[in-house]
Amino acid sequence: MKRALFEEDHEQFRELAIEFNSRQIAGKYAQWEKEHQIPREVWQSAGENGLLGLAVPEEFGGMGIDDYRFRVVLDEEFVRSGHLAVALALHLHDDLVLPYLLAYGSQDLKQRWLPRFVDGSTITSCAFTEPGAGSDLRGVRTKAVRDGEDWLLSGQKTFIGNGAHGDAAVVLARTDGQTSRAGEDSFTLFMVERSEGYSNGQPFDKMGLRASDTAELFFDEVRVSDADRIGDVGRGLAYIKEQLPQARLAIAVAASAICTAAFDQALAHAGERSAFGQALTDFQNTRFELADLKTEAHVTQSFVDRAVLAYNAGELTAAEAAEVKLWASESAKKLTDRALQIHGGYGYIMEYPIAQSFTASRLLTIFGGTSEIMRETIGRAL
Repeated sequence: MKRALFEEDHEQFRELAIEFNSRQIAGKYAQWEKEHQIPREVWQSAGENGLLGLAVPEEFGGMGIDDYRFRVVLDEEFVRSGHLAVALALHLHDDLVLPYLLAYGSQDLKQRWLPRFVDGSTITSCAFTEPGAGSDLRGVRTKAVRDGEDWLLSGQKTFIGNGAHGDAAVVLARTDGQTSRAGEDSFTLFMVERSEGYSNGQPFDKMGLRASDTAELFFDEVRVSDADRIGDVGRGLAYIKEQLPQARLAIAVAASAICTAAFDQALAHAGERSAFGQALTDFQNTRFELADLKTEAHVTQSFVDRAVLAYNAGELTAAEAAEVKLWASESAKKLTDRALQIHGGYGYIMEYPIAQSFTASRLLTIFGGTSEIMRETIGRAL
């Protein structure tokens, strides 16, 4: 069955993504994994090549592309090239920070921030989770207190992608001045630039996707202008709920690409290796495993493709986004495990792409809402 998601413009954009991976990343990625950092010049080059802030309107320096299929192309090519951490870093920038500015930012806020999203001069983070508040955002304790025309922001965030080397973050902070269990209108979003009192923690030593740094952020009475408030006071949680479909669809897209890559990697290895005097593909068990991998990867891709079209049409609900994120992320976890088994001992060596796919996929059932939260979201909508 021919895949019908893309058109000619998307395939032309794919050539740009392929060239970028080959010229800017290939041969350097392994070192970035060791250093827990993607060099800043890579962000700037991505900006110069039109790979950042695709949805930013032309008046702010972007291309105003509201077709999510272009983001799908980018993720697929980063995964196919084995540069999974770069896909994650750019996803955090474009899918978890940018939508809040586009949807709720004032004209002044957009004029000051959006051009920096497009040219790669500013690396951003999404700072919601805390040591005591992961999926339960009503447990967030970071607070912002009014001080004249400004706010004083204090608190701690953790598991923040792009946190160690980022320049700014969209921060969820409590603004109702209360200490009891938070309500729906207790939180506000702010765009916070690194300044006095804003400290980046050291990168965590992660099991995978190591080039995309993850760290803690610390805020000690950081002065934030009210002009950097995103939307209305007390609407932070509502805004997050409204943007969940894109955030979770993005994870599903990456998971689907990993499923396809895992099959491709297993098939290539099985065709090259032999055991007991014959190729691995001559064993019925290997062929059956590959058949299952191919079929499940195809099912996942078809489901995700349909969700992308629904999102483009403005029809993807939060519950449906949870469904596609649950299925795709769990499939990626399962398929990479089985594909690694086909590799045998080679699959346990990190220089092999399947090992990187395996460790990367393990994040996807946690990141952006755990599989358990996805099931709860789906169940409540029944």
